[in-house]
Amino acid sequence: MSQYFDIGDETLWNPSNGAARMFCRHVAVFEADLELPSGIGPMENDECQIDPATFETFVNALLARHRRTSHAIMLALSEGFVATVLVLAERAGITVDWAELGAAPNGPLEDVQVSAGAGMSTPADGGAWGSGLRERARELGRRMPN
Repeated sequence: MSQYFDIGDETLWNPSNGAARMFCRHVAVFEADLELPSGIGPMENDECQIDPATFETFVNALLARHRRTSHAIMLALSEGFVATVLVLAERAGITVDWAELGAAPNGPLEDVQVSAGAGMSTPADGGAWGSGLRERARELGRRMPN
């Protein structure tokens, strides 16, 4: 069994039921965290429609939020979801402005890692952050049937 994440008649992703269920649960977590709808609709009859305009807003907010943190645990917990969303965004034709995201984080830093004796860490260099995330998305994309 599998489920479908679609925009109109185009399937962006056709994961197993378990992967789809876990992904949808993560969507709810990040919608709550960002206080934004994702544009990823409910799963009905094994199909989920994605609203491209709402999804684009969500993707950009998710990436901006991810860029503003240096907390190792927050990054570890969110990286797989962010990379999966990037694959869907690319397949949906959403353009990500990596130059803007790679610049110094826009807005206050969030969930900054503080280590004993080492002080406060800062987010990774924008180029390294963006290229690392894009590489992770490429790896996942090869394993995400559509």
